[in-house]
Amino acid sequence: MNIGQVLDLLRSEFPGVSIPKIRFLEDKGLISPERTPAGYRKFSSADIQRLRYILTMQRDHYLPLKVIGQHLDAMDRGLEPPPIESVVPTVPKVALASDGLPSASSFTNRSDLRLSRKELLKTAEVSEELLAQLENFGLVRSSHTGHYDSEALVVAKTASELADFGFEPRHLRAFKTAADREVGLVEQVVAPLKRGRDTSAQARAEDAVGEIAALSVRLHATLVKIGLRGS
Repeated sequence: MNIGQVLDLLRSEFPGVSIPKIRFLEDKGLISPERTPAGYRKFSSADIQRLRYILTMQRDHYLPLKVIGQHLDAMDRGLEPPPIESVVPTVPKVALASDGLPSASSFTNRSDLRLSRKELLKTAEVSEELLAQLENFGLVRSSHTGHYDSEALVVAKTASELADFGFEPRHLRAFKTAADREVGLVEQVVAPLKRGRDTSAQARAEDAVGEIAALSVRLHATLVKIGLRGS
């Protein structure tokens, strides 16, 4: 096949592939299609299989070209490439109390997870449209660098699962409103602790935030449970 035919063959599976990209991979020595006397590239089935492997490793496992090149070298020498461990961020484990509810520490622990928009869409398994709606209603937001944290990932994933039951982002505004009210109550109670003059005041305030937040979620969940039993 010529390079245009290869592009047509791969484009449905790899929308981002282009002629310049294929030429770049050749310049890096990852693929070596034959050349006609006139200098045109001719790709064999083995070349296309190799190209598909490269694009898959980039898209699904975010491997750098140097590592992909090492894999290809091993394959060229009749060896098996190393097993690929997923490097896609997964939904973080939330610290849970024995009753299955979030513990106090889960409200004070900070995750340094940072996801690009593409990574968030893939990991949370949400569409661009759904994410845009979640952002529009203030349920998910990115940082000033354009990255998303673990909380944004959990919200997006949960919203996706609720969508299977017919919930739309506009329906989830009630959850956001209720959460904002609870945050206001917690901040009101903790405010005097933060004004303490001793050096441990801030630490005590943070501990109190975690404890109160965990108790409020427990109360909220229990009241919902009671309400559903009575419906």
